[in-house]
Amino acid sequence: MTFDSRGIPGVNIVTTGFTQAVEAQSAALGFDPAVVFVPHPIQNRTTEELQTIADDAVEAVLRSLVNP
Repeated sequence: MTFDSRGIPGVNIVTTGFTQAVEAQSAALGFDPAVVFVPHPIQNRTTEELQTIADDAVEAVLRSLVNP
């Protein structure tokens, strides 16, 4: 929230396992953050799998940063 209040765009990258937690925390704080969800879980992924996840998410992250 500090970045947003200072006019600095930011994006949260969260695994789909935490969708409800993001929604609950956002509602509790009264804040609608930019969030890009990636597949869950992340742990035990190979380097190649992580690279694919990052490649698949990068466009959404960039869109969120330039169109907050």
